[in-house]
Amino acid sequence: MSAPDVIVTAPLPPFLYDPLKADYRCHDYAQAADKAGLLRAASGAIRGLVQGGGTVTPTDLLDALPKLEIISVFGVGYDGVPVDYCRGRGIRVTNTPDVLTEDVADTAVGLVLMTGRGFAKADRFVRAGEWVKRGPELTAKLGGKKVGILGLGRIGKAIGQRLAAMGMQIAYTGRKAQQGVAWRFVPDLVALAAESDFLIVACPGGPATKNLVDAKVLAALGSKGTIVNIARGSIIDEPALVAALEQGTLGGAGLDVFADEPQVPKALLAMDNVVLLPHVGSATRETRKAMGDLCKANLDAWFAGRPLLTLIPELA
Repeated sequence: MSAPDVIVTAPLPPFLYDPLKADYRCHDYAQAADKAGLLRAASGAIRGLVQGGGTVTPTDLLDALPKLEIISVFGVGYDGVPVDYCRGRGIRVTNTPDVLTEDVADTAVGLVLMTGRGFAKADRFVRAGEWVKRGPELTAKLGGKKVGILGLGRIGKAIGQRLAAMGMQIAYTGRKAQQGVAWRFVPDLVALAAESDFLIVACPGGPATKNLVDAKVLAALGSKGTIVNIARGSIIDEPALVAALEQGTLGGAGLDVFADEPQVPKALLAMDNVVLLPHVGSATRETRKAMGDLCKANLDAWFAGRPLLTLIPELA
């Protein structure tokens, strides 16, 4: 039996791409100079698609793949996948949740420490030779500070557990209150922001949450508040964020994701009260390897007629 044909629409690390090429006929759409030619030659045979978590998959590409059965996302986010379209065609969509939860939660805690305690700024202070001239600025104690979490899924819960262990007070918002969660549910995002010292964005991206954190939410968080985003850049209204920071109506920001990655607004680069990371929430060797293994394992299960290891909730 011949190997199934798979189209690859994003650059993949060798630890995922090499095993894929060993077991599948891979068509590298991401790197192809003649994408239209690739589709003309192979579209009728392609049964699987592999993409990154931040990849946008247009419906016209899927229209050109009449035999497509499954999309395997190398990442937990799948906001670039047209889910309703896939549901209509019966295309399965899998992702790689759970395996990256701990690392992303660690990144959120790191951003709280770097912004709240000023550790990134302190590093620059030492490197610039300022310590020999004067003492560093005092910062705020984190214990007792109020944290609002937007989105209490796997990652949101892991963030809350870590910050609660640091003595911070946790509240959260989402579509509904969750049973078995000891932290306080606040149904309104603006109200949560108004009572928080730190607002942590941990909800899924996509059309439903685009610009959910807008100027009103940022104003409620206020000049003593800090926004932390380890989810998707699209969730925060980025121009409103820049304006709030420039005007001093928002205290600070710790950002691992941006609206147009890898492009970062130039204004943010010059701000001393902002910590910027290059989307490294899950960027450990162990986690990325586990993500790659799960991405391929879903394809293997599907084409072997076994149950999928993961399936996005909308298609479950």
